[in-house]
Amino acid sequence: MKLSLTIAALALALPTALCAQDSIAVSSTGEYPNTFSSGSANVSPFTSQSRRFNDWSISAGVGTPLMQSADLTSIKNGNGKNLFGYSAYFSIDKAITHAFGLSLQYDRGETRQGWFNTKDAVPANIPYQQVAARTQYDAISILGDINFSNLLRRVDNHSPYRWALHGYAGLGTIAYRAYQKGPTGVQTLMTEIKPFQLGSMFAQAGAGLKFKVNRRIDIEGRLMYVVTGDDEFDGGGPNYSAINQREEQVSDNFFNATLGVSLKLGKHESHLMWHDPLQEIYYKLDVLANKNQDIEVCKKGDADNDGVCDDWDRQLDTPAGARVDGAGVALDTDLDGVIDLYDKCVTVPGPVENNGCPVATTGPVTEETRTLEGIEFDLNSDRILPSNTPILNNAVNYINSSNGAYKVIGATDTRGTDAYNQKLSERRANNVKSYLLKNGVQSGKLNSIGKGEKDLKYPECEPATKCPEWKNRANRRVYFEAN
Repeated sequence: MKLSLTIAALALALPTALCAQDSIAVSSTGEYPNTFSSGSANVSPFTSQSRRFNDWSISAGVGTPLMQSADLTSIKNGNGKNLFGYSAYFSIDKAITHAFGLSLQYDRGETRQGWFNTKDAVPANIPYQQVAARTQYDAISILGDINFSNLLRRVDNHSPYRWALHGYAGLGTIAYRAYQKGPTGVQTLMTEIKPFQLGSMFAQAGAGLKFKVNRRIDIEGRLMYVVTGDDEFDGGGPNYSAINQREEQVSDNFFNATLGVSLKLGKHESHLMWHDPLQEIYYKLDVLANKNQDIEVCKKGDADNDGVCDDWDRQLDTPAGARVDGAGVALDTDLDGVIDLYDKCVTVPGPVENNGCPVATTGPVTEETRTLEGIEFDLNSDRILPSNTPILNNAVNYINSSNGAYKVIGATDTRGTDAYNQKLSERRANNVKSYLLKNGVQSGKLNSIGKGEKDLKYPECEPATKCPEWKNRANRRVYFEAN
């Protein structure tokens, strides 16, 4: 059952998500939309306001370069003396998708190679060709960043992850100065290359392992292999010198091992590179599949005889004779707070004390207390849904006509930590308060508070997996109370 549901849902959802073609619905002007453009009557444009994830970051780190292939002492052909130099990098990173990004990176460092350190005195009786060298370099490169963890992660792995394997590769320009110190004890500048020249091009590739410390900070260990394309980078001198003829390779290459930190920029909770859309799709499919399997029709009966089983009835004490919606809530067509059963003016909003009909005068409502409900939110979201607009517009009219002041109270379901839910509930309450103020409510009549998961409409939903999703959705809400 779960497998067939997954296949059917993906078959319907993925072509829509990938192709994103326009609807052929007729617009309000009576014309068909242009199906070859990104605009449509039913498709919302992707704007900066609709983005859910951060995609910019800056990174910096330090490390040590080790010569791997060179004519002077290196990992490949030497005895390992004086290999350790120093390096540092700084980069500006942009995530293009959840699995690919680009980085503009600046590297600075110094490699060391040879039979002794250039800062030390020349050893006694050293052969003439056993020299020391160091190379100071600066490099700028463009790197592609592939997030292998998002590409290779199993679709049935729903656990959160804080480690990610990244692969890097790119090209750039490198400038350097190579110094050599021989038996005479004098350091000599052997080669100097300026940046942004044909001979200064280089390439680097490697891998890094990132750890997510929190929503803002990542740390990363990285190992890169740098191909200079230059046989004089190690300080061996001209191509046909005695030192540079020791090895047949024409490129002095080195490893660069670094440890760095990344600062993720933006106002959202999560970064794009730490989000896998497939996990989100499969999570929602599993919730849907489990809900369908767990439901036993009318297991608890129908206490108020409204035709809606108590298993999903959100109003268990519906008055006899009242018409209800699919959730068992008595209908209130004009959203004035008086259900249709008692409303003398079903299609025109009016105060409760006038049986839901408008009054001839516009005097203030004298009722002291009132609770307005029905404003719900998607999981992990504080965005006001279009379906909430009629309720909020009715709240504007009611609050303006009332003498009292009101608290705008935000709440969440039980998913997530207490601290996170508290902040989320405050954002929901503040968003609703801002909407009301923009639409004419006096600022002195409102204040907003968040109660997180401490104010559940359905307390039995602890944890959230114990309840059907509609109850968890009802817990994710904003409501009003009179002060």
